[in-house]
Amino acid sequence: MRTQVAIIGAGPAGLLLSHLLAQGGVDSVVLETRSEEYVAARIRAGILEHSSVELLESAGLGARLRAEGDEHRGIYLQWPDERHHLDFVNLTGRSVWVYGQTEVQKDLIAARREAGQEIVYEVSDVSLHDVDSDRPYITYTDKNGQTSRLEAAAIAGCDGSFGPSRSAVPAAKTFERVYPYSWFGILADVAPSTDELIYAWHPDGFALHSMRSATVSRLYLQVPNGTDPQSWSDDQIWDALATRLGHDQNGWKLNPGPITDKSVLPMRSYVQTPMRHGNLFLAGDAAHIVPPTGAKGLNLAIADVALLSKALVARIAGKDDRLADAYSETAQRRVWRCTHFSWWMTTMLHTSGDPFDAELQLAQLRWVASSEAGATGLAENYAGLPIFI
Repeated sequence: MRTQVAIIGAGPAGLLLSHLLAQGGVDSVVLETRSEEYVAARIRAGILEHSSVELLESAGLGARLRAEGDEHRGIYLQWPDERHHLDFVNLTGRSVWVYGQTEVQKDLIAARREAGQEIVYEVSDVSLHDVDSDRPYITYTDKNGQTSRLEAAAIAGCDGSFGPSRSAVPAAKTFERVYPYSWFGILADVAPSTDELIYAWHPDGFALHSMRSATVSRLYLQVPNGTDPQSWSDDQIWDALATRLGHDQNGWKLNPGPITDKSVLPMRSYVQTPMRHGNLFLAGDAAHIVPPTGAKGLNLAIADVALLSKALVARIAGKDDRLADAYSETAQRRVWRCTHFSWWMTTMLHTSGDPFDAELQLAQLRWVASSEAGATGLAENYAGLPIFI
């Protein structure tokens, strides 16, 4: 087989890239190690930045988002006996949307199926070859055991941190920060107890009240690394959430409900540079990982793909290499801004057990909540910078 762009990974980054390339007149084939059912059901991020929503709408992917998503004007910052609302719209004119990555994935699968996009699921033994030449290619084994070769003008690695693309960049420079705590996340079949997300600092550890829909809540607790989610009973989880989120604080109540999923997510920051080698281009988690505190993971992938699609269309359809040559440097300006914001939110809200750290965190939270400049800085970063910076 031959195509113009071979895309490894059929998550949101890979499918959105194929969609944007097609709109620019560039063909692609997508390879994915998992089944379509698995990819469509993965539970991931739930917050879309203003710029991400604008891009999805401009690409014709915003109808269900607007109909079923939940637009939020801001977030709540909380510590014991205090809760403050930061209104992003008043501060920056930009909102965010609660619309899960699973829903974005469903929209992309439907759009690519309607367009006749070729997606090869359940492949294995994916290897990249001659990426520094003009004729790179990929070999893989399909689900029937047949070995195939896919040739392309360019390869896009949208295959996350465990795919083969990241390691195909020789002599890459990496930066990593592993945090000494994890997030214990639950899904619960209960209506959210809040209209917008609550980010709570508490001496026992951070807590977050998020949501997936009008009937499904998503909540998180800071826990030590290596925590077994099955070691916590449902009652223990709800008791800890109630304590950290301030149940009965100023009359607010946390409504418990049936827990349908428990998982523990380690926290780390990772950046690899460059994001291009020859005719291989990395996007999304293949190039960078951020802790979820700043809601940046999916949004960074969307921003990468927005840049990369324009670069590849210009290069392949327009014979203009300037955007492709600048891709890595341009993308990483946003990557590092979002990496810093995610680190800042994480270290401001997660307890270390050190009383000195605790007082510094509370001082920072009070400043953000009481200063228009501090609140605007958080709002600008959380609601999202323009994609092209």
